[in-house]
Amino acid sequence: MRERLDHVAEALRAVPGRSVTELDPASTPGYTRGKQEGHSTLEAIGGQLSDLQERLFAEGRTGGTRSVLVVLQGLDTAGKGGIARHVLGLVDPQGVALRGFGRPTPEELEHHFLWRIRNALPPAGRIGLFDRSHYEDILVPHASGTADAAELDRRFAEIEAFERDLVANGTTVVKAVLWVSRDEQYTRLHERLERPDKHWKYAPHDVDVRLQRPAYEAAYDEVLARSSYDVAPWYLVPADHKWYARLAVSALLLRALLDLDLTWPQPSFDVATELARLEATR
Repeated sequence: MRERLDHVAEALRAVPGRSVTELDPASTPGYTRGKQEGHSTLEAIGGQLSDLQERLFAEGRTGGTRSVLVVLQGLDTAGKGGIARHVLGLVDPQGVALRGFGRPTPEELEHHFLWRIRNALPPAGRIGLFDRSHYEDILVPHASGTADAAELDRRFAEIEAFERDLVANGTTVVKAVLWVSRDEQYTRLHERLERPDKHWKYAPHDVDVRLQRPAYEAAYDEVLARSSYDVAPWYLVPADHKWYARLAVSALLLRALLDLDLTWPQPSFDVATELARLEATR
């Protein structure tokens, strides 16, 4: 299993200088089997994720300081929320924290752009999932032209320092961009307009952003080129096939947890003594 996880991760790792437009959003890098087999693989990954997440949670409850942060970025309809909910379904909810980041609130705008991010970081022993993230503060102004080069440079530098500090203090950072094709995005947006049960997912702004796709492609290219660090690399995940995107992100998370070499915490009490005390209560 570990070899297969490494194969998927290497196939997905972003290559600085390679544009997102060069990716085939309908491809399945590192995985040659089909959808049905993919569901079986995902089920196997889920079992391991559940076990390792519980070990991480137990470690945090007994003084450990490590945590995991999964950052999901992507265009509208790429499946960020669906993947986050899917991963939540594979593990114990008490050990996972999901946070979505939309437009900053008036309160958030009064603070540094990383303020709301810091307030949402996973505590020790937990897995945090960000549906969008601090990278919105580069992507949106980059695509819309509302920040000059100097301001974007400053934000890139602050994000790098922030993420390196996170890793140095025990947080493993897994960053994935989910990339959906223009045609598939149209299909998903159209479905949101056609189906009453999906109207709530649609916003008129979605079409405005869709019209800016070339600008967002350029923004993502710069993010992938300038913020894929050795300690927190980016992974570029084709997202036209939802089953593959879920499999890929779950595999990246499992790989990160395996790298922690998690074990069950040693008890702070003498087991034999406590067994004897318990027997005395029968």
